[in-house]
This record gives sequence, C-alpha cells and structure tokens, in this order.
Amino acid sequence: MDPGIGETGEPFKRLFFALDCVAEQRRAIARWRSELDMETGRPVPSANFHLTLMFIGAAGTAQLPAILAAAAGVKVPGEALTLVLDRLEVWRSAKALVLVPSQMPAALRQLAYALQQAMLPLGFAQDPRDYRPHLTLARDYRGSEPEALVPAEFVLRARHFTLFESRKGQYWPLAQWPL
Repeated sequence: MDPGIGETGEPFKRLFFALDCVAEQRRAIARWRSELDMETGRPVPSANFHLTLMFIGAAGTAQLPAILAAAAGVKVPGEALTLVLDRLEVWRSAKALVLVPSQMPAALRQLAYALQQAMLPLGFAQDPRDYRPHLTLARDYRGSEPEALVPAEFVLRARHFTLFESRKGQYWPLAQWPL
C-alpha cells in the first residue's frame, strides 16, 4: 500500500505540532551531541530538531483545512515561549535519547493542552500520558545515559508554533502561528 494512502483510499499526511529550533541552535545541539559517548542509537538529523507540542499522526488531506482553522483559534501566550533544555535522559520505553527541561513553563503546558482540546472535535484524541516536552537526539537508543563533557543548557525561545508533515524522514513546515 502507498504510504500516503490510507485504508479508505484517501490520501493522508503524518502531522504534528511543534516548536522549531533556529539553525544556529540546531548546530549547537548537534555539536554537543557529537561529543557524547553514545553507545548505540540512530542520531536524529539536526534539521529535524524540534520540541513536539502534539502528535496528530495520520490525517486525511481533506481534514487539513479544519486542522489549520482549529490551530488558528488556539489561545496563545501572547509572547515568546522560553525554556531551557538542560537534562539528558534515556526514555527506555520509547528507545530514545532526549533533551528535556528541568522546569516547564506553565505557558508551554497550556499551549500543548489548548492544541489537544482544539483537535478533539476533529477526532484526534489526546495522548493519555502527561505532556513531556523533549527534543529527541537519537532513536533506537538502548544504552545508558552518556556522559556529557559540558552540561546541557540550550535556551529555546519560540516566537511561533508550527504544523509539520513528516515525509520520508524529513519534516516539512505546513503552517505556523505566532505566540
């Protein structure tokens, strides 16, 4: 079956909302990651570094206008979101090496929740787990937490949130909304 055609024969896209990283930040995180003694895993391309707000998954292309309209109606903080990615963790169940903030701004949690609520009427159920912001450094990671020569401290300042499409291992921005 064509990966872009669903069971009903309708074309679909794999979508998610995220806070994007600027190019300079991507390079800095990639340099820092290259100094880790990673035992295993597949490094995520630095072009794909982002902080997921909500994973939608497969959505029919006919649903895209409703998704865009719902996202446009989400209440936003009214200012840039700032958080510090300062902890390295291994998520064993997800087999991922991730950067996470030790402190989550309330505005970030509120934005993720508002997106989940906006997508519910469209049939996209929220993840039953609590929202855990993270930036994935490596997938299929099965080792222990690698030692970092320099502690992580990456300040992410987001001025907008973006709807991305995941296509053949690359993430394509479809639309963005100011914070």
